[in-house]
Amino acid sequence: MVLKKYKIMCVVLVSMVGNSVLFAQSKKELPYYEVPEYSKEFTAGTMAARMVDALGFRFYWASKDLTEKDLAYKLNSDGRSTAETIDHIYDLSKIIVNSTLKKANSRGEKEEVTYEEKRAATLKNLKIAADILRQSDDISEYNIIFGDQKIPFWNQVNGPIADAIWHCGQLAVYRRVTGNPINPKVNHFTGKVSN
Repeated sequence: MVLKKYKIMCVVLVSMVGNSVLFAQSKKELPYYEVPEYSKEFTAGTMAARMVDALGFRFYWASKDLTEKDLAYKLNSDGRSTAETIDHIYDLSKIIVNSTLKKANSRGEKEEVTYEEKRAATLKNLKIAADILRQSDDISEYNIIFGDQKIPFWNQVNGPIADAIWHCGQLAVYRRVTGNPINPKVNHFTGKVSN
């Protein structure tokens, strides 16, 4: 238990340096290839963590191995492209993780990062948030903070988490249209990938 808390604290401390901190990792080291094993007990924290884990799994596969054609795809001139949708999910992941780190959200300059870097940072943000929530006895302390405004965790569920899941569905549809569907061995119900 002490080692687990130590690992979480190390991840949190690294994350606190800034959400744009990116580490060189191979694709296999990214979280959410599969959904982590579920917790042994039901608490507000484990349920919230499982929602974030499910989002991470869906994003992992909806955004995996996209081509330039996939990234450029846009349903119509009024909508977001796949690349812009990934940007939005990345921004939502920052709101989610900042809530668990008790950090205010800021509208800083747009970061110049590649699709792969954004994808990795999004998955890492979600993993940090889920790990903190899983250990929490009181998730009401994780407000969404914009300036002086503190918004309750309830809005995290129907706001950034649900919104990001919605957009993962868009990514899945868009990549099907461009001829690059999600791996058919991915099972969203079980959160596993069959061999």
